[in-house]
Amino acid sequence: MAFTTGYMTNTRDFGTACSNIVVNVVNEDTVNPATVTVQVFFSLVPDTKIPLYVSAISVPANSIARRTFFVQGVLAYEVQYDVVATVPANVVLSNFGLDQFGNVVQEHRVLQSELTTIAALSPVS
Repeated sequence: MAFTTGYMTNTRDFGTACSNIVVNVVNEDTVNPATVTVQVFFSLVPDTKIPLYVSAISVPANSIARRTFFVQGVLAYEVQYDVVATVPANVVLSNFGLDQFGNVVQEHRVLQSELTTIAALSPVS
């Protein structure tokens, strides 16, 4: 199952709203592991989508994983997920934008229920 946050505008009056994105993966399956591929794209100019990070996260049964991605200075970003699991619905995803002080930027909080299902991850090359 693939999901996207959609493009998140990362600007404020001075500089960028978020310095980092924290991706959280919870595997609620008590028996089977899961693998989640995370792709982060960014834009410095309008109409340009550029791959920034690609990361595969292996999450054992009944476990959590967290990864942080640096996005300071980008005008917009998108996080895409692909979940491979025996029961994909048992894998819960979320991501949060953090400012330069490590505080959550509420407008950059994306919970599982707010993700959009997509047919597949975008190509990175």
